[in-house]
Amino acid sequence: MNRTDMKKLGLTDRLAAEAATHEGLFVGRVFSQYKDLYTVMSQKGELMAEVSGKFRFEAKAASDFPAVGDFVMLDRDTDANGNAIIHHVLPRKSAFIRKAAGTSNDEQVVASNIDTVFICMSLNNDFNLRRLERYLSIAWDSGAAPVVVLTKSDLCDDVEARLREVNAVAIGVDVHVTSALQADGCRALERHIEEGHTVAFIGSSGVGKSTLINCLLGADRQDTKGLRNDDKGRHTTTRRELIPLEGGGMLIDTPGMRELGLERANVSRTFADIDELASACRFHDCSHTKEPGCAVRRAIDEGALSIERFQSWQKLGKEASYEGLSSREIETKKLNEMFAFVGGMKNARKFAREKNKKRKGFPD
Repeated sequence: MNRTDMKKLGLTDRLAAEAATHEGLFVGRVFSQYKDLYTVMSQKGELMAEVSGKFRFEAKAASDFPAVGDFVMLDRDTDANGNAIIHHVLPRKSAFIRKAAGTSNDEQVVASNIDTVFICMSLNNDFNLRRLERYLSIAWDSGAAPVVVLTKSDLCDDVEARLREVNAVAIGVDVHVTSALQADGCRALERHIEEGHTVAFIGSSGVGKSTLINCLLGADRQDTKGLRNDDKGRHTTTRRELIPLEGGGMLIDTPGMRELGLERANVSRTFADIDELASACRFHDCSHTKEPGCAVRRAIDEGALSIERFQSWQKLGKEASYEGLSSREIETKKLNEMFAFVGGMKNARKFAREKNKKRKGFPD
């Protein structure tokens, strides 16, 4: 491969300049990962790689390790003499992050250097506006542009009604309706894909991501299975993989993720309508409960804002406020919020002690 080919894989001028500062090393892009081994594409082709011992020792979190979509610096550009060694991960222009499984305060990079995130949701069993709001909040924070893809329209009795619901929560986001029976919806996604750009597909298992990917690839590369009768998706994709498209561009498929922990999120961007309403409240610190002149409560009372969306905004905003806190700190914050009416947890303990004394008849 030559430099032009690497640019087709998404290597920007900024990243190329950064790579040039690492003398004696070669740039490559991570295509897939299996445990501690990575498949990387360099200027001379595909090779296997692993991180150096120094890299592993200095990594402070799981998110420091290479992820699918990352550009990395290697000690070689062929694997003729064994696996290449990864010494550095170049700065990410975007990263889709979720809470790492089995940890209290760690994060996992699902995919990086993404230009567009296709958020897939089926119009039958998987349809869930609150989950969509969660996906949108994380997608906006990632640095990539979200696009909503509604699948399985052939299984929905009222597509127009569903579309109105989605447009009401996906503010400023392109929305596409697709069906496995028609290729038109799939082709509409192609305008979001161009040479050098990377797109990622996320969504619950079984919603049709693999069908869409097969359509874009023009081949049945991905296994496809539907939602089970209990609405729990089969895990049809078992690992993340970066796939080049013949017409230009790259796509990343991800294992199905029914629920995402909010490690980082852009709640304001997702709920821009509520933020705008809140700015019109009489008090700048309005809690939107009983204060006079609350524009948010007025919108709910008048039917302009659904109570479900308002509660989702509160819930996701609260989760996002726990970002970067340890499990102990999160618990303390929750308790302080619970006892805010008496001045926080410290005063709550004092209040409880005094009340206990009075109950037992002790003098003040």
